[in-house]
Formats: sequence, C-alpha cells, structure tokens
Amino acid sequence: MKKRVLLGMSGGVDSSVAAIVLKKQGFEVIGITMNLWETEGGSNLYIAQDAKKICDYLQIPHYTFDFIKEFENHVIKDFCNCYAKCKTPNPCIECNRYLKFGAMWQKAQELKCDYISTGHYAKTEFDTNYGQVVLKKSNSLHKDQSYVLWNIPKELIEKILLPLGEYKEKAEIRTIAAKYNLPVATKPDSQDICFIPNGNYKDFLEKYANFKKLEGNIVTTEGEILGKHKGLYNYTIGQRKGLGISHKTPLFVIGFRPEKNELIVGEEEKLYCREIEATEVNWLLDKTYTKPKQIMAKTRYTAKEAKATIFPTENGTIKVVFEEPQRAVTPGQSIVFYNENVVLGGGKI
Repeated sequence: MKKRVLLGMSGGVDSSVAAIVLKKQGFEVIGITMNLWETEGGSNLYIAQDAKKICDYLQIPHYTFDFIKEFENHVIKDFCNCYAKCKTPNPCIECNRYLKFGAMWQKAQELKCDYISTGHYAKTEFDTNYGQVVLKKSNSLHKDQSYVLWNIPKELIEKILLPLGEYKEKAEIRTIAAKYNLPVATKPDSQDICFIPNGNYKDFLEKYANFKKLEGNIVTTEGEILGKHKGLYNYTIGQRKGLGISHKTPLFVIGFRPEKNELIVGEEEKLYCREIEATEVNWLLDKTYTKPKQIMAKTRYTAKEAKATIFPTENGTIKVVFEEPQRAVTPGQSIVFYNENVVLGGGKI
C-alpha cells in the first residue's frame, strides 16, 4: 500500500515539481493550498486555481483550506509586534512553524496522510552520526532554505519530505516542469512577503496596525542630534540611505532608543559585534546542549556561515560568541546553528 503525503502547493514551479518527484518515488500525493490572507485583488484565489490546475493535470486530489485566522494570530500579529518593539521580523519562519509545519500537519492527520511535504530547498534524512532523522542543507547551496526551517517542531522532522533538496540548480526544476508540459515551467519566483505583495511593509503597518509616523531625534552614540526620523518602524539596522542627514563620514542605523523615541546612528565599524543572545531556542536534535560547543552560525538568510561558540545558560537562552565580528546583527531576526550540513537548531536574536 502506497504511503500518502500531503503536499503544500502554491501554484508555483517548485511545489508543482515536488508533486511530480513524489509521484515518481511511489507516494500517493494529495495537494493542499492554504488560504492564509485576503489580499486586494483576490490574488489568493489565483494561487488556489493555479495549484488545482496542476493537480488536475497530474491526476492528484487537491484541497483548499482556510487558515486566515491562524495566519493572522501567529504571523501578522508577530510581524506588527516586532516592529512595534524595534525588531525586524521574518514572517516566513513563523509561517513555517505554525502553518506549513503546524496546521498543515494537523490537516494531514485528518486526511490520514503519513507525511507532509513542501517545495522548500532542504533535506530530511536519517544520519548515522546522530542516530535519527535530521534536517540538512539542500544540495543547491545558493538556493538552500534550511535557515527558515530551524523552528519547526523537532518531533515532526521524520514526517517531513522535501523532494527538491537533492537538486543542485533551479534550472533542473524548470527542466522537469517543461518535460511534463507544466504551464508553470517559466513562472517567476515570488519575491515579496505574501501578505504585502507590493513590498511596502511600512504602508501595511500604518493601514493594518495603525502605526503613526511619530517623529523623533536621530542621534549619534555620543548624543549629538543630527536630524529627525519619521517613525522608528521605518528603519532597520545597517540602513544608510534615506536617513535625511549629512555628516563628514557615512553613518548607518546601529540601534534604537524607543523610550526616548530616538534613532541611533554611527560609523560602519559600530555595526559589528562578536557576542549576541539567542532566545526562543529550538533544538532539532534529540541531543541537549548543556556545555559550550563550537558550531557554524548565520544571522540572516543571505549571510555566510561563521565560526562561533555557543554557551547555554540556565534560563534557556544561548550566548553566541563569534570568532570574527558580524555585521548588522538585527534583533528579531534568526540565528541558525549548523554542524557541517546538519541544522542543529536556532533561536531569535
């Protein structure tokens, strides 16, 4: 009897090819499109329609389920709360934990599925060194998405199939789509936050969460006032352009002082730090770390991995000390820990 897998489908080329690969591997595939957010113009409707067309073409069942309330509670509210606290969120990571690898797994159980799957570029496989199924980097290192999967439930890893993790180039995926005459073979990759299709997160915060452009001082670390900012949520760590100030040397956003509504700027050297604290730590291995350990870590999706040592604390947080200072480490973003190609876990900066 074939094992049944519930595949999250967005109507794009990645999840569509994932369906083909899973079928070729002998699984009984069921497609699911998660309706997460009502956007202007009803773009979610087209996502579901595209996914259903692919499923009909591949002769697999397709369902659309409404998860708008769950998405708002776990992703939208977190997004707004982070900016309200001068942090920079990563909504895809929250969505992965609570929706794609949370609510979707619950739905998979209702549909009597053995596994769930997505079109993420990463791998899950048994590793003899750890004696368990682990999350690993994709073979396509420039497309690797293991960074955004660090906080999925550990106990779910052995129930997750990531069929695109074995491919090295996106061109391979599009070639497969073209071979099977899929209409999405040349469909562009989505680059925007799904609930902000125009990319203007500031406008979203003002309309959805009633953020106000409360002006305050732009100051140096020494307290010198250089100008006025237009609301702290409009700025991120490392930002240089759009500050509206002049100075003898280039200045960057290096921090916030929300109690005084101040934006702190400084020269580039002040963007670097060696030590950070990670909270909301999630380990993906059965092993519990109680002693210092040397690992590789990255502090944002596009960052390179860097050598560091983790120091577990009694309160459950992790102190991370890098061998070399890291640039523009940003509160609210994730730090992910690796041992070679295995994801050990991660936390929030």
